[in-house]
Amino acid sequence: MTKNKRFEKVYSQSMGSVEIWVDKETGVNYLYRQNGYGGGMTVLLDKDGKPVVTPVLHSGF
Repeated sequence: MTKNKRFEKVYSQSMGSVEIWVDKETGVNYLYRQNGYGGGMTVLLDKDGKPVVTPVLHSGF
């Protein structure tokens, strides 16, 4: 049984230390940063402080 994944990595920089992930249900973009053994994820904001949202196609997810 294949499960659909909710999050999709759409951008990677510096060998995976900075990534952008998109929630395929809501379209909300998240910034992930890794450094050594630590890391963190936060909502990616636009210049007005609002979440960056990628349009999503609802195709039976």
